[in-house]
Amino acid sequence: MKPIVLLMLWLCAGVVNAATFEGVGHANIRENNLDQARAEARQAAMRDLALQFEASISTQDTLENGELTQSQTRLSSRAQLHNATIVDEYRSGNLLRVIVRAELAAASGSDSCKAGDASGLRKRVAVTGFPIVMPQQGGSPALDDAGEKLPLALVSRLQAQGRMQVLGSTSLQLFSNLPDAPTSQQNLTANHLTNVLQLARELGAQFVVSGVIRDIGLSDPNAWGSSITNRMQRSIGLVDTTRRFEAEVMVFDGFSGSPVLRQRFATSARWDPKGSGSGGFASAGFEKSEWGQAVTGVINDMTAAVNSALACQPFMARVTRVDSDRVTLASGATAGLRPGDELNIYRSQRYFDSLEGTPELSDAGVSITLDNVHPDFSTGRLPVTGGQVNVQRDDIAIIW
Repeated sequence: MKPIVLLMLWLCAGVVNAATFEGVGHANIRENNLDQARAEARQAAMRDLALQFEASISTQDTLENGELTQSQTRLSSRAQLHNATIVDEYRSGNLLRVIVRAELAAASGSDSCKAGDASGLRKRVAVTGFPIVMPQQGGSPALDDAGEKLPLALVSRLQAQGRMQVLGSTSLQLFSNLPDAPTSQQNLTANHLTNVLQLARELGAQFVVSGVIRDIGLSDPNAWGSSITNRMQRSIGLVDTTRRFEAEVMVFDGFSGSPVLRQRFATSARWDPKGSGSGGFASAGFEKSEWGQAVTGVINDMTAAVNSALACQPFMARVTRVDSDRVTLASGATAGLRPGDELNIYRSQRYFDSLEGTPELSDAGVSITLDNVHPDFSTGRLPVTGGQVNVQRDDIAIIW
């Protein structure tokens, strides 16, 4: 047998900004399984949507003795797809047609990635506190709670975008040694944080976002004296009344504790205590000051950085139960999973001489097809029993 591989032409269409499009998909209803047909039609509609952006299609046909025995079509797209929703459904006999509406934006530049099926799923992200390295720099009640208000503002922005499941744990501090964060004194050579793994497991999060506020000090503390001379100098602009702001955001993989993103953001602007507002850091009154507006811009940049770092990451769900060929996953409809979705199973393992090291994922060579999806968990079937391929609890199901 000699496989013959036929590659089709690239189909390209460039779009820069996000826009709303509609795609049409069809599927046959077999054995009155409407849910399975709906899932297949939705996937077809998603492919139709991707074709409206920069995309490539490759078809691999296998011929044996002149007869077509296998045909596979692969689609890859640089489009980022968000908020996909079925807006119309029509059934005619055993044929089901659906229309899916979604927002698409083409990635560009060196930071782009090929958006696979994972781009339409909502990864679960936990956001912890951003403690201040030197709290005494605040010197104002409006800034004392910045370590909790900053991540709350980050949570609010991420939730508003609707691309992730965002869990707030802003009172939790991950780092014991703030100046050197995220380095751990317990294991200086490890490239992971064990408390990240524990938190991710407790909250069921795929990623953990944390950080520290490294600098929140005044450029010239003496400029804010209470003497008449100090007040006159401030009023005529003879002293530097700016305040600095520097924060570092870190994103960790919840399954391994390894860093996905580590980036610093800094700004400075004129500080006016009266313009900070009674609501404290990141409140509506706070944003009326020049410094508050500058910090708000930094928080927006942080939100964009987190989105960019996680957009190209695969969707992962932990295996919580294996019973013969039935597998239960710790993710469900709230993440965007639907009956008919197929996830590849990867085995999570550690070596005896490195039990505290990063777990290694190896392809188990099987996939699970979901047939029952609940809000926070889902179940599906393997093509063989779990014991035959050694699929166990704590293995990982992945959609790329």
